Amino acid sequence: MQGVMELELVFYNDDFKQQLDNYTITDDQLRFTGHPDEAIALAKDDPERHPVVAVRHGWITNFFVLHEKNGARPYTSHPHAILLRTFSTDFHQQGKGYARQCLKQLPHFVRTHFPEIEQMVLGVNTENVAAQNLYRQAGFVDEGGRMFGKKGELIIMHYHLGKEGIYRWK
Repeated sequence: MQGVMELELVFYNDDFKQQLDNYTITDDQLRFTGHPDEAIALAKDDPERHPVVAVRHGWITNFFVLHEKNGARPYTSHPHAILLRTFSTDFHQQGKGYARQCLKQLPHFVRTHFPEIEQMVLGVNTENVAAQNLYRQAGFVDEGGRMFGKKGELIIMHYHLGKEGIYRWK
C-alpha cells in the first residue's frame, strides 16, 4: 500500500502549535466536530484526554483525541475502551485519503500506546453519512447504540481490537 507509511500518528505537543493555528476547519465541518484548539484546551486540564495529530511530510493532515476511562463510559460499558473524539481533516487536505490512512493506523497506535484497551468507540452524528461510511469501512460497527450529544443525535460505533489488534479494513 503506497502512501500509508507517509502518514504518521503522533501525540500532540506544543511543537505543533503554530501548524495547528493554521489548521483549517470549516463551519460545515464544525456542524459535526469540535475545533482542535478547544480539544487541546480541554486536554490540558484532563489527563485522560490525549490529542493526536496525523503528520505527512511534516504537515498536519488530521486531528483527533483519544479519551480514556471517563471519556468512553457514556458510550460503552466495556471497562477497557477508549473514545475517539473530535476527528477532523484539515480542509485543505480533504479528499486525499488521509482520513482513511489515519483510521487504518489507529488500531496499531492504540495497541502500542494503550495496551490495556480492547475496544475503541466513537459517536458519529446521524446526519454525517460520509463519516459513518468512512468509520464503517475502517471496521467500526454500529451495534444499535444511540445518544444525544452537543451537536445532535449520535450513532455509537465500536471497534473491537481483539487480542492481536488486527486491523479489519473493508
